[in-house]
Amino acid sequence: MADGVENTNTNVKPEKIEKNKSKEKKKSKDQKLSVLESHGYSVGRSVGSGSYATVKIAHSERHKCNVAIKIVSKLQEAPDYLEKFLPREIEVVKGLKHENLIRYYQAIETTHRVYIIMEYAENGCLLDIIKRDGKIDDDRARKWFMELVNAIEYCHKKGVVHRDIKCENLLMDTNYNIKLSDFGFARNNMIKKNGQMKTSNTFCGSYAYASPEILKGIPYQPNASDIWSIGVVLYAMIFGTLPFDDSTYPKLLKQVQKPVTFPRDIIISDACKQMIIKLLSPLKERLHISDIKTQPWISLAITSPTTTDKSDPEKSIL
Repeated sequence: MADGVENTNTNVKPEKIEKNKSKEKKKSKDQKLSVLESHGYSVGRSVGSGSYATVKIAHSERHKCNVAIKIVSKLQEAPDYLEKFLPREIEVVKGLKHENLIRYYQAIETTHRVYIIMEYAENGCLLDIIKRDGKIDDDRARKWFMELVNAIEYCHKKGVVHRDIKCENLLMDTNYNIKLSDFGFARNNMIKKNGQMKTSNTFCGSYAYASPEILKGIPYQPNASDIWSIGVVLYAMIFGTLPFDDSTYPKLLKQVQKPVTFPRDIIISDACKQMIIKLLSPLKERLHISDIKTQPWISLAITSPTTTDKSDPEKSIL
């Protein structure tokens, strides 16, 4: 049935219909690639997919390097994401430039899609390394934690809060340096005239990395919640597992309101333990981003050599 007119052609075979559908799909794919090719991108394989987008690797003629292209379909995504979070993400990343943040190159919008072109981090994410190695040795953990702290401190000074810090969003470049990515839930212009950070009411991120105040569903300080999340990341690096059980909401909420506990079979320095405790503390006791670098465990990093990813794999418990 088309435009109210019945198709009376009974000789059309199902096989032919399927072939026509395949041609339409191929045509759509070719059109999608031609948009990117016209901007100098040779598109390759998919390197990931999430709730809202597919990511492909491509080569940029202009930048003479590989890039990652986040492809968002306007036809498949929720209106709230397309109208609120996606424009906000582009606005945020355009104003950021730091060695430990994934670099933004450009955004291209068509009738049916939005393409966000970013730096490509070829060595995967921190979660991949934790799954492979089981846990991260002290030197690497300290180096990567410092890089994450530097990235977050830069963002907070710019009035940007990330709100989705987790191991999956910490990518690794060629030299295994941390690159914070995915600003889909980020907010900018969060500093008030008095210099204080604005509060937020929107639940963002993953339950396992969420602060107690977010889980309680009350207005929260997003910068302080970012600090809680990096505490969860540090714990995951050191122990190879997450600090809290997020299998059920009641259990998780109960755990995050108690002092964090540590596995008995893994021995760590008291300085490292105190760092984790201070990051995963109630709001009034939680470290501020500017206080983190003064902690004893971090001060050791000043004389530590740059560490690359050369450790022997162990069994992961993540």
